[in-house]
Amino acid sequence: MNSALCERLGIEFPLFAFSHCRDVVVEVSKAGGFGVFGAASMSAERLEEELAWIDANIDGKPYGLDLLIPDKVMGKGESFDGERLLKAIPDSHIDFSARVLSEHGIESSDLERARRNTLQIGKNLHPSGAEATMEVAFRHPIKLIANALGVPPDSMLEYGRKHGVAVAALVGAKAHAIRQLEAGVDILVVAGGEAGGHCGEVSTMVLVPEVVEAIQAYGDIPVLAAGGIVTGRQMAACMAMGAAGAWTASVWLTTPEAETNPIVKEKMLRATSRDTVRSRSRTGEPSRQLRSAWTDAWEGPLGPEPLPMPLQSFVSEPALSKVDKLSQSGHEGAQKLATYWVGQGVGLMNEARPVRAVMQDFQEDFLSAYERLNHYLAD
Repeated sequence: MNSALCERLGIEFPLFAFSHCRDVVVEVSKAGGFGVFGAASMSAERLEEELAWIDANIDGKPYGLDLLIPDKVMGKGESFDGERLLKAIPDSHIDFSARVLSEHGIESSDLERARRNTLQIGKNLHPSGAEATMEVAFRHPIKLIANALGVPPDSMLEYGRKHGVAVAALVGAKAHAIRQLEAGVDILVVAGGEAGGHCGEVSTMVLVPEVVEAIQAYGDIPVLAAGGIVTGRQMAACMAMGAAGAWTASVWLTTPEAETNPIVKEKMLRATSRDTVRSRSRTGEPSRQLRSAWTDAWEGPLGPEPLPMPLQSFVSEPALSKVDKLSQSGHEGAQKLATYWVGQGVGLMNEARPVRAVMQDFQEDFLSAYERLNHYLAD
């Protein structure tokens, strides 16, 4: 495509694919798009292994990395203390989680040990853990690094300038976009409320042109549209509104290459766009996920107020990890509870297709949309 962003990153089609699965990242980049590896919960050692595998299998194609380093996280201004964080979790939240599991036939007495295993999430959210992760990341030939929540730390921006790596940030409001550009971010990922995972309240259709208009004074800053985009025609619509490309995630969750829980994959393939919920119950910040008995319980009248990051993750992730495992063994209660982050575009995700086929569909659908618009302008 005739695109400054494509030329800058060395890609053929400005479709960005966020995924926690390295196979998806590699296949998207090899097909002419741009794979972005999500590493928010990984230790530095594990990230080194994953990026080394990507380097060995991506045939020199460009790819990026997505981290989660929020502006606001409990204990940010102090040295990381996992024990102190665990002690800060109220018994009421642990008891409520255990009760939800028990009502669905799941034992929870073993979750205390699992809770300690989730401390890596908290460590990565802390500046010290983020620094260790970035030291690994910039030893590899990444072309982009993105911060998924908040303004990237100064060290990320400095690393980016030093290594010639574009720094991106996800935003859900016009004011957030301005803050990011004033901090020195190179690319904005403008995520509407339809998005899976952390998202704001404003729809993609409104937010993208609002941000594009608001940032004109800052120069030619590429905007990637995100939020509910699972087809080429949606991507074309966003680019007609001023976006330079699309940032996608949900659409890759139902591909055979993705490591999504098969039970959750089936739920997604059957789901409509109304079968998601924007809730703080998983991470402490609003994030969109597939509605299930788990989300219903936390959003119900008996659900306690979600805790700040990272405490809510210490409550939810051990329980949901166990739910995932049991659901795949046929446990009926676990299958009702099973959930994962996904956007409202899930209603258009009705068939499991390989990554390469999804890429082809995007390109063909994009071209068809372009031709339809041209038809209206023809003499």
